[in-house]
Amino acid sequence: MALSRVCWARAALWGSAVTPGPHVTRKLQLVRCGLAWGAPRLFDLPCRSSKLHLSPKADVKSLISYVVAKTKVINGKYHRFLGRHFPRFYVMYTIFMKGLQMLWADAKKARRIKTNMWKHNIEFHQLPYREMEHLRQFRRDVTKCLFLGIISIPPFANYLVFLLMYLFPRQLLIQHFWTPKQQIDFLDIYHALRKRSHPEILCYLEKVIPLVSDAGLRGHMTELCTKIQHGTHPAVHDILALRECFSNHPLGMKQLRALQMKALSRAMLLTPYLPSFLLRHRLKTHTIVIHQLDRALAKLGIGQLTPQEVKSACYLRGLNSTHIAEERCRAWLGEWLQISCSLKEAELSLLLHNVVLLSVNYTGTGR
Repeated sequence: MALSRVCWARAALWGSAVTPGPHVTRKLQLVRCGLAWGAPRLFDLPCRSSKLHLSPKADVKSLISYVVAKTKVINGKYHRFLGRHFPRFYVMYTIFMKGLQMLWADAKKARRIKTNMWKHNIEFHQLPYREMEHLRQFRRDVTKCLFLGIISIPPFANYLVFLLMYLFPRQLLIQHFWTPKQQIDFLDIYHALRKRSHPEILCYLEKVIPLVSDAGLRGHMTELCTKIQHGTHPAVHDILALRECFSNHPLGMKQLRALQMKALSRAMLLTPYLPSFLLRHRLKTHTIVIHQLDRALAKLGIGQLTPQEVKSACYLRGLNSTHIAEERCRAWLGEWLQISCSLKEAELSLLLHNVVLLSVNYTGTGR
């Protein structure tokens, strides 16, 4: 028995080097058949075990999807809790979160436009109307947000900032964070502020009539001021007839006095609390941007604008469009474009005054 075991072992190690007996040979055949047909081998185990586990990338993806799904469930429960127990806070929270999303989307779009301008060597005035308007509005929004960022730098000042945002939303927040009711109310307030400057601007126009050298232009200016004072909406040709007065003395951009520039700044919803040279530069820059927007809009066509875009364009140019029908807004915007596209850069002072001349007596602005 012991001898057969020794022979079997030697045969397994050295093969045919030792010739075993028939009993041992039969055992060796049984062992080999077992290895060939059913017995697991050591090097086969890792291959089989690898089929039972996912790859590391699949594990990470499944974990991320699980976390995202759980986060959505928790977020939904949190929203329902706020809506049931704190309804007013929930409204503010929802508006704030939507405002952040809209601001982030605006930032990505502005970055995409600027990247495209840099790649293709495009200037601002060469952009399509909607891209120009998006960049203009985004710059104003960022300027307003920067103020909040600066005052929140000191430690624990962010709590004060949230309080100020709640108390003064019109002054500190952009339109993305206003409620629908606040948007209407705040636009009315802003228009009331710029309407206060209208009498001052018209009064200054009357004062400079004797300074106009041409008798025909003096007569046109007197007639226009009389029409406006009597509540008549001036025609496009009545305004364009005075373009020469606004290109040089006394109403050219370089000849405007400090008080007149302050009144025009309020009419354009710009701060009047700046030195005269900064007021002049800012008014000129703002008017040039509007003139470029007008040319791009004329290429696009007013009919291509959505109702909201029409109302926003009218409000930017001095008309309180929140209480005027869309058709009336489109008609007024058409009159504005007729005047703007007829002016040269040296005559842009007329476009600046047109904020008052064309809007003060238009139908629906009596509020």
